[in-house]
Amino acid sequence: MARRPATPDEELIDAHASEISDATRVQRMSAELAMGFRELDGLRRGVSVFGSARTAPGSPEYELARELGRRLADAGFAVITGGGPGAMQAANRGAREAGGHSIGLNIDLPFEHADAAEWVDQSLDFHYFFCRKVMFVRYANAFVVLPGGYGTFDELFEALCLIQTEKIRSFPVILVGTAYWSGLVDWLRERVAADGKIGADDLDLLHVTDDLDAVVQRVLVAAEEQGA
Repeated sequence: MARRPATPDEELIDAHASEISDATRVQRMSAELAMGFRELDGLRRGVSVFGSARTAPGSPEYELARELGRRLADAGFAVITGGGPGAMQAANRGAREAGGHSIGLNIDLPFEHADAAEWVDQSLDFHYFFCRKVMFVRYANAFVVLPGGYGTFDELFEALCLIQTEKIRSFPVILVGTAYWSGLVDWLRERVAADGKIGADDLDLLHVTDDLDAVVQRVLVAAEEQGA
């Protein structure tokens, strides 16, 4: 007897976790993608903001994310986050407080729940990570990445891979927080690039700064290049 999968992703990835057919899985994935395309249709100027769900409200990192959301909204961009607590909530909050469009793309997790409902105008629920990732890229002019953990790294390197392989172009990836990100960037340069695992010019795909004005300016340039 097949065991019951604990999550929709386990149901998808583990072929032995459920008796549900692959055809049914495809239908569910298709429906989720169609929902995202339908709900976000017409969005032309947006920025996907990533950061830790564990960032404490009121902390300097939280207030930085909140100010970032405000400045992006003032520049005419919708702020798209994972809809969770911490830095995501802060960025949504800043955008909403500035009168901008605030979007949360929630993911069904057993240990974490969306915590930004008060600060979002659109809240979309996803079961599958990859469907959600499509929306983060498709409807954004740039990625802005605040200090975070595995989930943040996942989105960061997904974007870098897409840019490196020219699946997307004129798409900046901006890391905010030089003290937090400098060790990673140094490792990429001194170990990964030095060993020939990436090209030296691949390091140019990352932009690291503490200057939120510089973040907004780079996003504006990218949107112009994209025709947004």
